[in-house]
Amino acid sequence: MQVEKLTGVELQYEVERLLARYVECIDDDRLEEWPDFFVDACSYKVIPRENEDRGLPIAVIDCDSRGMLLDRIVSLRNANVYPEHVYRHVVSNVHVKGIESGEVVVQSNYAVLQTRNDGVTKIYNAGRYLDRIVVVDGGLRFKQKRVVFDTNRIETLMVRPI
Repeated sequence: MQVEKLTGVELQYEVERLLARYVECIDDDRLEEWPDFFVDACSYKVIPRENEDRGLPIAVIDCDSRGMLLDRIVSLRNANVYPEHVYRHVVSNVHVKGIESGEVVVQSNYAVLQTRNDGVTKIYNAGRYLDRIVVVDGGLRFKQKRVVFDTNRIETLMVRPI
């Protein structure tokens, strides 16, 4: 697959399919598979909208390689203590903005619903994904994922990927 040879509809479909598989992996708690959505030399940042808008580099989560993503999951599984919960992502308005230097530039909106073991569901986090996607071994992978969140309050430790 070469992104330059895909039609607009085909590219849109492939990008939406990647995003659907990405959030399904997180929501189904298959977190050991999560780093597989990224190339080795990747960037994954979760940053408040206020910092993004002001050009401030401080992120809540800042990983600059697939190895750091793997370490994050090992830590999540073995070291972190947090209330039991499940996530459900809703992704919308997937906008393939174009192709720059062989990278697909995409912006989409997301909302993450969190249900704790008491059965109460609330909006945990909401914002937008700013992605740069490349083709690796015939499939799409994230080279860069910037998760820019609008939510001003994070009530619990942000342990899972967004």
